[in-house]
Amino acid sequence: MKNVFYSLARHISILSAISILLLSTSYANTGAELNAKVDEALRIFHSEVSGAEVFMQQAAGYLVFPRVIKAGFVFGGEIGEGALRVDDQSVGYYRTLSASFGLQFGAQAKSIIIAFMTDDALAQFLASSGWQVGGDASVAVIDSSVLAAGGQLNTLNFEDPIVAFIFGGKGLMYNLTLEGTKITKIAKYD
Repeated sequence: MKNVFYSLARHISILSAISILLLSTSYANTGAELNAKVDEALRIFHSEVSGAEVFMQQAAGYLVFPRVIKAGFVFGGEIGEGALRVDDQSVGYYRTLSASFGLQFGAQAKSIIIAFMTDDALAQFLASSGWQVGGDASVAVIDSSVLAAGGQLNTLNFEDPIVAFIFGGKGLMYNLTLEGTKITKIAKYD
């Protein structure tokens, strides 16, 4: 019986990995398409999070991943593509990728914005050949509890040089992490 369980778990894990790879091919075909998706994610973020537009203008630059897919069964993974914006212009394109193990089943999509609040934090990111959250830099993930009392994002004082927001169709998500997420530059849209 134990061997049957392990065999089933292994097959499901392999199917999950294949599903993630198939999902990863459903991205934009051109830089213009990806930029349109980034613009839409920013529009949603600005409309759902009070003070977000003013806050983002204070950032030295920000990564926007408009659609990050997470899927898995015991073994899981996340993948998404996005753009780095500096002065509201896309200056590079990146892929986010992470893996996980544990009690999990299903799939979900979310958007992620990572704001570099200082020029130094942005420069360190740009100088890296592959950047890992928690390894190369600490990232403060801001969730819905921060704004629960009706505050505005632009009135909060963040001391962290890098701040991330994870959101879906209903505003900021709660109690999520980016720890271990790897971000690498991709050239296919340049």
